Parts: sequence; structure tokens; C-alpha cells
Amino acid sequence: MSKTFTAIQIGVLALLSPLALAYSPFVVKDIRVEGIQRTEAGTVFNYLPIRIGDSVSEDVVAKAVKALYATGFYRDVRIDVDKDVLVVIVDERPAIAQVDFSGNKAFDSKDLLKGLKEIGIVESRTFDRSQLEKAEQEIKRLYLTRSYYGVSVKTTVSPLERNRVAINFEIAEGEVAKISSIRIIGAKAFKEGRLLDLMVLEESGGMFAWFRHDKYSKQELQADIEELKSWYLDRGYLNFAVESTQVSITPDKKDVYISIAINEGEQYKISSVKLAGELLLPEAELRKLVTLKSGEIYSRSRVNEATRAVSDRLGNDGYAFANVNAVPELNDDTREVALTLFVDPGRRAYVNRINVVGNNRSRDEVIRREMLQMESAWFDRQKVDRSKIRVDRTGFFEDVSVDTVPVTGAADQVDLNVNVKERATGSLSLGVGYSATEKLGFMGSISQNNLFGSGNALSLSVNTGKVNRSATVSFENPYWTEDGVSRGFDVYNRKSDTRSLAVAGYKSDSLGAGIRFGVPIALDDRIFLGLSVDQTKIETYEDSPKLYKDFIKEFGCEGSSDADCTQSSVTTTTLLSTLGWLSDKRNSATYPTNGTYQRVNLELAIPPGDMQYGRLSYQWQRYVPLTNTYTLMFNSDFGLAEGYGGKPVPFYKNYYAGGIGTIRGYKDNSIGPKAESNYSDGSSSSVSVGGTRRITGGLEFLFPMPGVKEKDRSMRLSAFIDGGVLWDDKTTSFAMTDFRYSTGFGMSWLSPIGPLKFSLGFPLRKKLGDDVQRFQFLIGTAM
Repeated sequence: MSKTFTAIQIGVLALLSPLALAYSPFVVKDIRVEGIQRTEAGTVFNYLPIRIGDSVSEDVVAKAVKALYATGFYRDVRIDVDKDVLVVIVDERPAIAQVDFSGNKAFDSKDLLKGLKEIGIVESRTFDRSQLEKAEQEIKRLYLTRSYYGVSVKTTVSPLERNRVAINFEIAEGEVAKISSIRIIGAKAFKEGRLLDLMVLEESGGMFAWFRHDKYSKQELQADIEELKSWYLDRGYLNFAVESTQVSITPDKKDVYISIAINEGEQYKISSVKLAGELLLPEAELRKLVTLKSGEIYSRSRVNEATRAVSDRLGNDGYAFANVNAVPELNDDTREVALTLFVDPGRRAYVNRINVVGNNRSRDEVIRREMLQMESAWFDRQKVDRSKIRVDRTGFFEDVSVDTVPVTGAADQVDLNVNVKERATGSLSLGVGYSATEKLGFMGSISQNNLFGSGNALSLSVNTGKVNRSATVSFENPYWTEDGVSRGFDVYNRKSDTRSLAVAGYKSDSLGAGIRFGVPIALDDRIFLGLSVDQTKIETYEDSPKLYKDFIKEFGCEGSSDADCTQSSVTTTTLLSTLGWLSDKRNSATYPTNGTYQRVNLELAIPPGDMQYGRLSYQWQRYVPLTNTYTLMFNSDFGLAEGYGGKPVPFYKNYYAGGIGTIRGYKDNSIGPKAESNYSDGSSSSVSVGGTRRITGGLEFLFPMPGVKEKDRSMRLSAFIDGGVLWDDKTTSFAMTDFRYSTGFGMSWLSPIGPLKFSLGFPLRKKLGDDVQRFQFLIGTAM
């Protein structure tokens, strides 16, 4: 008896009478597989629901064909029954050997492969021709996200040996469709141009065309519409509505036209503000948090601020899920709104567990020691928010969030989930840098700011430039004690040669080591103490000014007359103690927009060292947010150096001014007292020697780069006014006329290759002998 079943015939069998093909069941004595090229016979046996020794009938064989066909590995499946032997004959689908793309420039091939992987078009998978159309649509969808509306895709399938195929997607990208026009119809209270400035999407062309967001995106358009709604609701237009949005594209797929029709409605003012519900706290205390007043224009953002302030205040007392709803009652006749804030504090809760999630390298204690909110204590919203900031300030994490989760079955308990996303805290790098001062320099460093996940920092760095060279090893434990006292060690060797600068020429070679401590005295304030030993060799040149040579005579020629002193170098040993105070209340260390930064540092050289002097410096910065994107920054810096015990301030410890960091537009270190350098050819020049008193400061208006999204915190521009004065109380006197001023523009960029700073400065009060350097920059380039 011999009978053959195919996958196509299975459907026919279901329509035929079972008696028509009936035959007596038989016992399978052997199974043979034919037609396989790529897959193993074991794969067939694995999916075949029949085993040797089974008694099978036509129905069992039909089910076996279905089972094998359903795997997707085979285009056709047949089963022959040859006496008592079951013969399985398969026609395999080809495998995908390679997937290639041609013509793609906007997308990397790897990105396109990721999109096709979900469809099933990936190397080593079974090839299904029906999936090609889906693959083409997926590629087109990706290109549409970047406004390539004219993209076309042609697919070629080439057979290869061993039943494999190669798939090539030939992509004709076409041109990017740009927004030619955006119209807002119905705007009366505000100019159309002002409303267009609120939108991320922009018309093509104009200045900074390279940065413009002139490519249409449905998601960005929806976000822009929400921004328009917020703008009107914040200005009292409670009935504002977007009536229609039309987006059209030209037949050549190159230009997009957007039209937004709006209905502004009428502007409303607040007639009254009430508090209702379960207040718990004295109403007078809560009213201080609600800054809304009768008679002022309604603002949704200010209403949200008021509800959030009341909710956060209740949260500070343990009401983790306090809910405050603002209910407006509109009077269309008087165009006024009566506002009622309904307070529902919920149940008071304490923190059950604090769970740390996402710290694959960092130990739990590194995060937990920054938490001000404790387990088994009443929930405190202020402490939770401060804890998040403290964890973020460690610098170990890209993102930090804290979720408040109710505990199942316990209405008075919550869990805190601290979610962190770790960033790479270690680096091994070789680099090259260039600045207007240092010229070309090479650098290398090995650092780990989170050593073995402990939070400790270890670094070894070597830098070499035309002026400064250094090698430094540093270690710091930020939690030497449980209450946050830090301890660090430093060993360094620093060399300088100032001949290429605007200052007088000399060489220095310093070798030192020190220990330092940091003691927290408040949440944002620390005191620093340190002690170090420094040995410095100072060498002068023939053309060095008399001031420097006198220093050599005083400390290197003791016991001999000035005429007999021929030394050009001296080595001094200094015992240095430091005391400092730091207060950092900025909202960000890398992109601050609000808050104050202050630092005081006292450096005191004490006996039995050769030097006896003190240097006191004070730095102050204040960031004032004008809008979400514009910030005003005030800054000032004061420096004072004084010798004691009859010894002067070493000239290499003088302050300098000029350049990025002090007064831009003037050459680095070029402002202040001067001295004559006499050369062997009889000529001379005036060079800067620094001073013991310095006052600098300025005002800077910070704003984002045009075309850069608000969330991009890596780059911003500024317009600045710098000013300052430098003098030496032993040789010159302070005079207001000695102040230098400059104005100009700056740019800072936290680029992937390191920080970059540029400035274009214009001196406003230039004096004879001042060196002007309008364009200044500092660039670090990683190799």
C-alpha cells in the first residue's frame, strides 16, 4: 500500500468522505526524511508528531503534514506511506544569507536593519517573500520621519548556493521636503510672528539655516499646537481652541505647507480664589503658597504652580498622595473666573522601603548615603526631592528619578523606587588640545570617578603644552566618614615656561604632595581643609625683569652681596595650608539657569617653610532665569595676596588678568602692572608681572543656539560685559581709571570630544600697552 499526502491535499481531504480514502491503520516501523538541504533531519523529527512504533491513520498523517507546514521552514510538505515506512518529503524555504542596502545616506545600514528585524528580514532567518512588501513599507516609514517624502524602494532577491538568497534594497532617497510656509489664521491678540516663535517647527531659509527645524514632523506639530494652547491659557484665554490643522505637500514632494486655524476667545481675569476641602494646615499658611490674586489675568501655569505648592507642602508632612484640584467657574458676561482649590490630602504615609534600581556597577550604599528621606520615617516630599538632586550631583548617573509607589494592603505606607541610569565613570584617553595660550599640547589620563562602584575617585593625568606641563595622581573618598566628610590625596609635578606669554619670562618646576578634607556644614555647603608640601625651583632668564632677579637674590644668595650673586635659580620649600568654603545652590553644575554659587579659599604658607604669604580669593555667581530659555548671569571674583614675617609674596603666586575667565577681548594675562625686560641686543619691552590685588566681574546674557532644541543642554551662546582691575599694592595704587572693560559674544559647548569655549570680545577702555585679542578659544580634542 502506498499513498501520498501534500499540504494542498489536506484541505481537500476535509471535504471528502472519510470512507473514500479509508484504509486500515498501520504501525510505523521506520521514518525517512527526504529533500532537506539546510536543516537537519532532527528538525523534522522534532516537529513531526509521529514516532516509530506509533499506529497511524490517514487523519494522523494529515495532522503531521499540517504541523510541519506550520513551522514556516518549508514551502511544501509531502508524506508517502511505503508499506510500513513513513517517508517525509519537504521542499525547504531558502534562508536569508545577507541583507544589503544601496543609495542610503540619511540612515546608516545598521539602523535600517534594526527596523527590518521586527518584520523578520534578518540574516539566517527563513525567507518569506510575502514579507518583502512590509519591509519596503518599513523603510519608507523611517524615511518619512525625516521628511523624505519622495523616497522609493526597489527590492532584488538573488538566489545563492545551498538554498540561500541575498536581498538588496535599492533606495532612491530623493530630496528632503522642507517647510515652506506656516500660517496661523485667526490670531488677533498676538502677532502671528510672535506665535510662530513659540513653535519648534520653522520655515526654511533665513539666518542659521543649518540649525533650523524646517522638516515636518507630525509629533512636533502636535507639540507646537500644545505650546500654542499653553501660551493662550497662561494669558487668560480659557476658551482658546484650534479649529483645524492642514498639512499639504507639493506634487514634487519638496515643499510642505502648514496652516493652523485658531479661535482665541475672550480673555478672563480672576475674580476670587478660595480654598476648600480638608485643609489640615491653617488656611493662612496655605494661602501664602497661593500667589494668585483677584483682578489679575488668569494663568494656567500659575494655577498649576499654586496647586503643586499646596500639594508639596502637604507632602512634607507625610501626605504622599495629596491631591489639589483647581475648579474654575466662568462668568461669560463679566469675563471673570472664580477659582476654588479643593484639597484632598489622603492618608498620611511613612516610607516602608527604599529600592535602588539600575545600579549595575555602583553599590547601593553610594546611592543610599545621598538619601535624606529615611525608611520607617514619615514621607517628606522636600527630602525626597533634595535626595534626587544629591544623587544626580554625584555625576555617576545619566538620569535619576524617584517614584512613589503605594504598598499593597497598607494604605499608610509607600515604597520609594530610586531609578538610576549609570554613565561611564572611567576613562582611558590620549588627546591633543589647542588654545590661544597653550598652543598645541598633548595629554593622557586614566581616571575612574566611581572606583569599583564605591564612589571613590582615582585619576592619573599627564598634560603637556607649550607653557604648562604636569603629571598628577589624585584620590578622593567622598564619604571617608558616614556623615559625609571627604578625604583626598594629591601628588603632582608641574612645570611652566612663560616666555611665550604676555608675562615676563621665567621657568618653574614644582613637586608636591598633600592631603585635603571636605566637611559638610549644610545641604549645599562644605568647608575644605588641606595641608601640602611643595618644592619649587624658579629659574630666571637673562631678559627677566629686575623684580624676578631680586627674588633670586633674596632667597638664593643669602650671605653674599648683590654684586657677588650670580645665581639665576633658586629652590624653595613651602608648607601650605588651605581653608575654603563652598556653597553651590545652582540647579545644575553643567548647564545652570538658576541659583547661586560661592567659593572662598584661603591659601596660607606657614613656617618652617621658606615662603610666608597668604592668598585669599572669593568667587560669586548668580543665575537669574528670565524665561525657560534665557538666563542672566552675574559674576564677580576678588583676589588678595599678602606676605608676612618680612617676606614678600612670591612673584609666581601673583594674580593675572585678561582672557577667557577674567576679561575677554584682552590677551591672556596682559592687564595690570608691567616691568621692563632688557635683551642682549640692547632692546627692551614691557611685560606683565601680575599683581597682588584683583577685582573682576561681569554680566552675561545666556541663550540657546538658534535652532537647537530647548532640551539640548550642551550648547549655548552669550552676550557679555566684562570688567576688572589688577594692581600691586607695593608698586602701584588702586585707581578707578585703571579698570578695563570689554563686551562681546561667547559660546560654550559640552561636545562629545570635550568642553569647547569661544569668545569674540571688544575692549571698551583700552590703554597704552594693552594687548588686544578679540577672538579667543579653548578646544580639547580627544584622539
